[in-house]
Amino acid sequence: MAENDYPLPHAVQFRGSVLARWLLARLGWQVHFQGFPALQGVAIVYPHTSNWDFLYMILAKWALGIPARFWAKDSLFRVPVFGPWLRFLGGVPVDRSSSRGMVGSMVDNFLNCKKESQYFWLGLSPEGTRKHTPGWRSGFYQVAHQSDVPLALIRLDYGRKEVRVDSFIRLTGDVTADYARLVRQFEGVVGCRPDQAAPIRPVPISNASQESS
Repeated sequence: MAENDYPLPHAVQFRGSVLARWLLARLGWQVHFQGFPALQGVAIVYPHTSNWDFLYMILAKWALGIPARFWAKDSLFRVPVFGPWLRFLGGVPVDRSSSRGMVGSMVDNFLNCKKESQYFWLGLSPEGTRKHTPGWRSGFYQVAHQSDVPLALIRLDYGRKEVRVDSFIRLTGDVTADYARLVRQFEGVVGCRPDQAAPIRPVPISNASQESS
């Protein structure tokens, strides 16, 4: 049962691609989505264990009509051809060397969008990689909590062959309690390579220095 801190009906709706839905159906997949509860928010996809995830998530994105962004180092956007391609896909340049850091820069961006009532949803993999990791990186949590925006939980479930976007929670700042909710919401979800899925817990302190966020 999806936990939802934001009651239906959700105000932000999209018109997706019939062709993309058809393609997913031909592959045996379904998508479940009833809109976003706000103009701004952070969406996390779990688990991320294979390159195939990109294909299904891109098709799901088109099927649902969701404009979503992702962050990347600002230097990548200065590369000819590659930089414009990243922007086309939804990339957002972030200066890691700034005093605010990647998280601080993204929080500033969210606060500006809220002030101007502009749409902005950021999509992230909390694991940060398709390889097995000891836990989740903290960037998504810090951005969503500090910006006070909804956190969408996207289940990429190969067991049921579905992409489900129907759980939206408000982080409280109580990391232990919030992660307990995350564990409940992702219970039973099966990745393409189950053994590669990271445990749903913050990355241990000893690994924190390795985070790019």
